[in-house]
Amino acid sequence: MDKKSEPKTSAQVVAAARDPQKVTGLEIIHSLIDNFMELHGDREHGDDPAIIGGIGLFHGQPVTVITTDKGTGAEERAAKHFGCPTPSGYRKALRLMKAAAKFRRPVITFVNTPGAYPGQSAEENGQGDAIAQNLLEISRLKTPVLTVILGEGGSGGALALACGDAVWMLENSTYSILSPEGFAAILWKDQRRSNEAAELMRLTPPDLLDQKVIDGIIAEPADHQEVIANINQTLWPALQRFERLPEDELIARRHERYRKF
Repeated sequence: MDKKSEPKTSAQVVAAARDPQKVTGLEIIHSLIDNFMELHGDREHGDDPAIIGGIGLFHGQPVTVITTDKGTGAEERAAKHFGCPTPSGYRKALRLMKAAAKFRRPVITFVNTPGAYPGQSAEENGQGDAIAQNLLEISRLKTPVLTVILGEGGSGGALALACGDAVWMLENSTYSILSPEGFAAILWKDQRRSNEAAELMRLTPPDLLDQKVIDGIIAEPADHQEVIANINQTLWPALQRFERLPEDELIARRHERYRKF
């Protein structure tokens, strides 16, 4: 078999998911969302730059779009905690989602985060409660919520933005309860066994599709515009399908989806 056609190992997928050259949520928003207007603040504590959200038009349809963002330069990455949201970020996202439901706008989220920010300031500001509130409130939100995991989908920090009606993953992405390094440290007290941990965790898109945790895998060629086109071809038909559902049926299906896990 040609080496290029061989499937990646789980460790290789983890490395690819963390590649700083991957397509970003901001790239997707600027390509697919017309007249995007960013909105700021959680109305309680502050504005977390690790989560960017706002409103715009997707194929002429008003939508609310939310993405995690790791930043580009060293200073920006540090300010965004390398894509790890704080409680203010999760509360901002939830505020935007509730407003979307009020005005009957679907919600699209793009996720690439190692997990929620674990610093002392985040814990003091209610990190666990903020994530829990997102899980609760999104479960009963009366508007479609669709998610694409672009790179890392780490623990509750990712789930807090991905607990809606359907989740897709790019080919080179992961979705797991914690990092392979964390798994190896807990199970074997040895982070050097992270590659072995990655295999055991079944965190790759094919593994998760097989377990019916996600709804599909989106092809991820090297060209970012091709990736964005593939995302567009996945999201737009799905959005139309979910919008046709009555609110009660939409929520019932969402509850049924998560009760299966």
